[in-house]
Parts: sequence; C-alpha cells; structure tokens
Amino acid sequence: MGKILIVADQEDGCVATSRGLELAQRLGHDVEVVAFAYAPLDRLARDKVQKAEMRQKLLDRRTAQVQERIDRFAAEGQKVALKVVWLKTIYPWIIKRTNATNFDLVVKTGASTGGMTHTSTDWHLLRECPAPIFIAAEDKWSRTRPVLAAVDLDTRKRSKKQLNSKVIRHAKHLADSLGVELKIISAVVVPTLLADLDIVDPATYAKERKEEMMPQVKALAAEHGLPQKAFVLKRGPVDKVIHSQAAKVRAQVVVMGTVARRGIKAQLVGNTAESVLQDMRTDVLALKPDS
Repeated sequence: MGKILIVADQEDGCVATSRGLELAQRLGHDVEVVAFAYAPLDRLARDKVQKAEMRQKLLDRRTAQVQERIDRFAAEGQKVALKVVWLKTIYPWIIKRTNATNFDLVVKTGASTGGMTHTSTDWHLLRECPAPIFIAAEDKWSRTRPVLAAVDLDTRKRSKKQLNSKVIRHAKHLADSLGVELKIISAVVVPTLLADLDIVDPATYAKERKEEMMPQVKALAAEHGLPQKAFVLKRGPVDKVIHSQAAKVRAQVVVMGTVARRGIKAQLVGNTAESVLQDMRTDVLALKPDS
C-alpha cells in the first residue's frame, strides 16, 4: 500500500484535502495531512510563557480546523494521520519529509504566483521534491472526464524516453483507478526561426516529424497495452498544445514530466511544467525522471 502526503491550505476551502483524500481512497493509499500555522509572535511584548501559550492556542485552533475538513471529506473507515507544524516557509519541511518517507504522491492546491523575481512554493516543490507532485486546481473536479498524458515524442534522449514511459504508466494507473479514459498528447514543435526565414514549410516539417514519431507511438502503445488512436500528435508550442488539448478533451488531470532546474536560470526561465501550470485550469500530476 502506498502513501500520499496532503498539504492543507490556510483557507477553509482547501481543494487539496478533498481531492487528495479521494485520490488516496481510489488508489488504495494511506494518507498523511500536514498543515502549517505561523504568526510573528516575537514582535509582541510578551514573555516566553505567554508566547508559548499563544503559539499552542493557534496550533490547537489550526488542528481543529483541518481535522473538521478531514472528517467531512474522508471516506468511511479511511485512516488519516494529521500533523500541524509551526512554520512560515513550508517547502523545506515538505521536501525534507518526502526525503525521509517514501510518499507516492504529494497533493497541494495550486498557487500560480511564480514570476521573474519570485519563486513560489509550487515551483520549489516541482524542482526539488523527490515525490511526484499533484497540483490541484481550484475548478470543480469532474469524475467522468479523461486523464491526459503529455509526452515528448520528439526526443532522442534516453532519459526523456524513459520519462515518457513513466508518465504513461502513471497516467494509465490513475485513469484505471478513476475509471476514466486515457488520452495522450505530444507536441510537434516547428522551429520558429526556420519557419520565419522560410527555410522550412511548417506543414511539411510537421508532417515529416509526425512520421518520424510513429515508431515511438507504436512502441509505447505496445508497452502499455494501449491503442495507437489514444495518441494525438499536434503541431505547436508545447505549452499551448497541452493547454488546447486539455481544454478540448475536458481533461480532469494532466500528467506530465518535469526536468528540474536550479539557480537563477530556473527563476528566470522555468521549465515546461511550470509554463503549463501558469495557465492550466485543471489538475496536474508532475513526475521527475528516475534517478
């Protein structure tokens, strides 16, 4: 049996709690919920005992709030462990906890606040958390819509081909657990510079690239027991292709790979998963390559 870590929001309407509990129940996983509480008590003119009492009061109140939500959404007989931590910056704790415990999934409500000079908790987790990250969208979840797997069939790198297989494997397991259809999308990217300089005809180039991708389509379909018609190859930039296909099939979850970047380059550029998340209206399950 696997295990899921749910990161509870500060707000009462925490999408991650309800979504994570249902996912755990469908997947047959145990659940640990972590909630955070913090206030700048050091600034108050109180002695240590008074500050300790205030801190405990806030922790107790936070515990009661989250437990009430767990009780509301947990399935009958579902066991859920709750941990409330006094902490302002939460991502280091989550990363440390997932390094120490073999979680199959970390579920968190999305907060697309990342920008050129600011890196949100979401971005830190996508880059650094060892477990797969499930970013729950605010929109209402539909239990009948398909799971969409986004893969890179235009790669020659062995590591990315392995990641493609991992994405499809996880997406298929998720779709089977939810009892919905699995669809797979891959972008056919036409180099903008070559097209702008009329070095290549975009339509011809895309057609040739699709033909070159077909052996990978056949191999992945055979590997995972899927029909080739489940794969769609669509011309365009990766993020726009994933967005448009997710909207077209009304996907409830998009499963995709993410390659971590670090330092200033990650803050300024980000990666494909982060670009997709900026405007994604549905849940996203982000997977990293195997070490």
